[in-house]
Amino acid sequence: MANHIKTIGVLTSGGDAPGMNAAIRAVVRTALGKGLNVQGIRRGYHGLLNEEIINMTARDVSDIIQRGGTVLQTARCAEMRTEEGQRKAAGILKKYGIEGLVVIGGDGSFAGAQKLSNLGINTIGIPGTIDLDIDCTEYTIGFDTAVNTAMEAIDKVRDTSTSHERCSVIEVMGRDAGYLALWCGIANGAEQILLPEEHDYDEQKIIDNIVENRKRGKKHYIIINAEGIGDSINMAKRIEEATGMETRATILGHMQRGGSPTCKDRVFASIMGAKAVDLLCEGKTNRVVGFSHGEYIDFDIDEALNMKKEIPEYQYKIAKDLSI
Repeated sequence: MANHIKTIGVLTSGGDAPGMNAAIRAVVRTALGKGLNVQGIRRGYHGLLNEEIINMTARDVSDIIQRGGTVLQTARCAEMRTEEGQRKAAGILKKYGIEGLVVIGGDGSFAGAQKLSNLGINTIGIPGTIDLDIDCTEYTIGFDTAVNTAMEAIDKVRDTSTSHERCSVIEVMGRDAGYLALWCGIANGAEQILLPEEHDYDEQKIIDNIVENRKRGKKHYIIINAEGIGDSINMAKRIEEATGMETRATILGHMQRGGSPTCKDRVFASIMGAKAVDLLCEGKTNRVVGFSHGEYIDFDIDEALNMKKEIPEYQYKIAKDLSI
């Protein structure tokens, strides 16, 4: 081992994502297999600042790979955004002899890892977010499960929407990123997809489209609306008033975060977790584990945080073309 790390810590931070438990399991068992000690940090950076730190064994991560959520729990932490909080966190890690830290989460979690790296703690990030909004990687843990959960729910709404000849406005998660909405729009055959990246949508055009489709004999209409656009309930009321077509809003909400992770989320999370430990043992720090062009890679956190992931124009065009 390049820097002779003896003890590593692992935490999950920010929003939970299916597959986080598989990543935790892989970190713990890979590290133990290399003769390292592993400390689990509960409730993310909030728990770190409160010294909620526990020793972890192989037995502690038995029977968790199939479970949604995170056994270490997670939380938001405003204090970690301050220089005082960051120095306190680094001091606590050093107090417990934690020389390397694996952070499983999204951009906000990586920002904390970046600060800890600058303060002398070797840190590796693993992308765990259902939003698929980290540009340095083609895959983030939890997206596959979340998009399948949403797709199945939308299929069910479509059944009743068809039976009642309704328009359905279905809101999926995605405050700043529209990947869930885009993928569900294509997979569920939606007539309209509203993305936070496209704030200038024209509601009147949607209304006109519904009216024209009804004239051609179309009996139901599905609108996938990203959380970043929101206002689904009022949107449904406005559409019903303008078109005369019964319209209902369905907000899927946090059900998209839960549930047993898919095979893809379990496998990717396991490999990324093992990769994170390998990187620490190689003496690396301030890196993010990613997946690109069929390979598991690592990327500089500083560069990763300066990237902005955009919706692929070609995919969005296909979604529009297929909605005719």
